[in-house]
Parts: sequence; structure tokens; C-alpha cells
Amino acid sequence: MPFRTSLHTRVYEAEVFMVGPVVTLEKIPRLDTTNSSMDIDLIGIAKNNNETRSANVGFMSFNTMENLLKSDFFNTPNNTIKTMMSTVISATLPKTTNTTLTKPVNFTFRHIREFDPSSSLSCVYWNISEWIVDGCSVLKTNSSYTVCSCVHLSTFALIMQTSRPPESDSLLELLNLVCVIVGLVFFTLALLTFALCQWSPGVNNVARINICISLLLAHLLFLLTQRFLSLIRPQQVLCAVISGLLHFLFLSGFVWMFIEAVLLFICVKNLSQISSKKREVLRNGFLCVIGYVVALVVVGVSVGLVPDGYGSKQCWIKMDKGFIWSFLAPVCIILALNILLFICIIISLNSSLTKLNAEVSQLKKNKIMVFKTLAQFVVLGCPWILGFFTNGNKVLEILFLILNSQQGTFIFLIYCVLNHEVRHHILNQTISFPYSIFSPSFLFHLLKLATWVNITLVYYFFLFYFLTKSKLLHFEELF
Repeated sequence: MPFRTSLHTRVYEAEVFMVGPVVTLEKIPRLDTTNSSMDIDLIGIAKNNNETRSANVGFMSFNTMENLLKSDFFNTPNNTIKTMMSTVISATLPKTTNTTLTKPVNFTFRHIREFDPSSSLSCVYWNISEWIVDGCSVLKTNSSYTVCSCVHLSTFALIMQTSRPPESDSLLELLNLVCVIVGLVFFTLALLTFALCQWSPGVNNVARINICISLLLAHLLFLLTQRFLSLIRPQQVLCAVISGLLHFLFLSGFVWMFIEAVLLFICVKNLSQISSKKREVLRNGFLCVIGYVVALVVVGVSVGLVPDGYGSKQCWIKMDKGFIWSFLAPVCIILALNILLFICIIISLNSSLTKLNAEVSQLKKNKIMVFKTLAQFVVLGCPWILGFFTNGNKVLEILFLILNSQQGTFIFLIYCVLNHEVRHHILNQTISFPYSIFSPSFLFHLLKLATWVNITLVYYFFLFYFLTKSKLLHFEELF
């Protein structure tokens, strides 16, 4: 008759199972502890013991042994971060003459730490002074459990290996910080210009204002998140909420860019009839609903389909399960639609030029608007296309960083500094208030200063980068 006994203490758990000459069981029940279990063909082992026709198995789980037999004792050729994912267990066949296993033994480990899907797991056993994998392999795994198969008995554990994160580049972080701050300043200046300047009745700035608002909030939130990432990352819910907000704000910026292209297309098609058409169809309230509800719907659907898709290590969208396409797919669709709209706009402008009754001034304004909107499309859209091809390339990463962070500078340059109406309005204000900070000379020098700051930062960054890479300069020797 089979016999089972178990013992539970604060330090370890043990279970012993014995079978004698007369075995009535077809399958030995699983031996269980709180964090692990074992499946062994004890009946087959008993039959191989011709003299006694019996076998005993002992199974133990040590609750704190993983703190002593650490994962650092697992030597691997690659430089990875190793983490103990299970308690340490031990299995033996006491008072059994023939201990040869008839079948591999399966151990099921419950993960005692968070599992990283991008990691690799190793089933290991203790060999004198180190963990090794000989004779053990992973049968199957999920986020909570891993099943290991071994052809011998010993002391076992489960170790997770993850690749080390790339070392932070202090120069790149400094460049990122300064560029984002400069971009935020010019986003604010652009918003002030759109709000304070007087515009002609046919100009609709609602799309540009909301582009600036969306991207200003997105860049500001991103900057604050990266500055306090060490405090935010442990708060999983907060990190997920921040990544969802970033997703929403960046998407709404692209939706507003598409809305502006649509407004420009209607303007070119209708020319002098744009004012009445806009009042009838494209009210500002209607545009605001489209601009923000579309992005909100995309984020809501993304949360519904993949609830745990937000909250990566950088508090952004997680890359696994293809969830990044919840951002990239809408961006690619909007960029493709914008290209089609610009092709239609250019065709419409060319046909308008052939009409004798078309107003030359109106056509000139439309040409300027097409140029500015096309420039905005390139500035806001192309950096994200560039992001597809970075793949760890430092030069492309720097270009991506600069182009993305300076979107506010480009918008201020295109729609404010190079706008005749804005310059005329500021000139009038300057005559009334000679010492106004919005004087043309002040704006010109401010823009020139920002341009030189960006160029100087990029120059010195590349200089230091190539000097350090070529080993002509060693920072450690300076201290």
C-alpha cells in the first residue's frame, strides 16, 4: 500500500511518498508544496528494484534558500541580468537500491517574481558550487508557472536571464533635455501669437492652436516623466496612465494635422467661398470633437483589446504583442491620407491657375498656405517615419530627437515669423508700445538665438561623441 506524509515549517516544506511490493495505483499522485510540485514515475522505479519491489521519494522546498544559493552562481557566456524565479527544491530517492529513473522527472515552479516575456528561462541544478543546466530543460512556461524536465534528481531552481539595458548616455540626455525645453518655449510663443494677433476673417487657426496644445502637453508630460522615471516606474498604475495620456496627446496632434490638411483642401476647392462653407460645415466645435474624440476612441479600443499594453519600462506603449501598432497604424494612415490630400491640392491649384476669373491674390495666399501646411506635414510627420529606421543608430537617434523636440520652433517659424499678418500686427503693436517684448527685432533675435543654441548643441555633442568613440578623450582621466 502507498504511504504519504508531509511536514511544513517556516523554513521548508517536505513530502515523502512510498510504494511497496503490492501497488494498486496506476499513477502516483503529484507531490506538492506551496510554490512547486513534482511528477515522478515512482511505480516504474519500484518495479526495477527486483529484491524489494519498493521505492521511496522525498521532495523538499526551501523557502529562503534562494537568498543563499543566488543566481550569481549561474555562469553564462553572455552578460545578462540573472534573477531567481523560484524557491530552491530538492528531490531524492532514500532507501532505494536502484535509483535509475525510468522516465524524466517534471518539476512545476511557481514564479516568485515578475516574469519578463522577453527573457529566457533556465532550469538548473546545484553542482558543488554553481548552478548548471546539464540534463534539465524547459518543457513549457507562462506568466505564472514554468515546467522543467530533468533526467536526474538533485537540488533544482529556475533562473531568468534578461538582457542588460543599454548604458545611459549623459550627453544624449543633456541634448534631449535642452532641445525639449527650447521646443516647449516656442510652442508657448506660437500659442501666444495665435491667441493675441489679429487674423483676417478667412483664416481658421483652430487646428494650429490645437496642434500646439496637444504637442506642448505631450512633450511636457514626456519630459517630466523621464526626469522622474525612477519614482514613477514602481507605480504601475500611474505609469500606465501616463503612457495612455502620451498615446492620446500624440495621436490628437496627428489628427489635428489631418484636419488642417482637410481645411486647406476645402479652401483650395472653394477659394472665395471658403468663409461661407466653413460656417456651414466646419464649425470649431465640430472640429474639436473630431480632433480629440478620434484619438480617444483609438486609445479606448486599444485598452479594451490589450488591457496591459500600457506602462513599459519607459512609461510608454509596450512593444510586445504588436501593441505599438495601436500608435503606428493610425499615424501611418494619417500620413498616407495627408499625402493624397496634398496631391489633390496641387492638382486643384494648377487647374485654378488656368481660370481667368480667379483672383490672383487669393491664389497667392493659397499657394503660401499649401507651402506652410506641407512644411508642417514634413516637420511633424517625417520624424516619426525616421523613428522606424533608428535601430540603435546614434546619428539617426540624434536626428529623431532634434526633429521631434523642435516641432514648436518650426511651427513658430512657419506660421508666426514668416507670416505677413503677424509681422504687420506686431509692427503696429511696437509703434504703440515701443518697448514691447513682441517687437520684430526681439522675435528675430529670439529665433536666431534658438537656432544657434540647437546648432551649437548638436555640434558639440557630435564632437564629444566621436572623440570618446575614437578614444582621443577619456572622461575618467579628467577627475
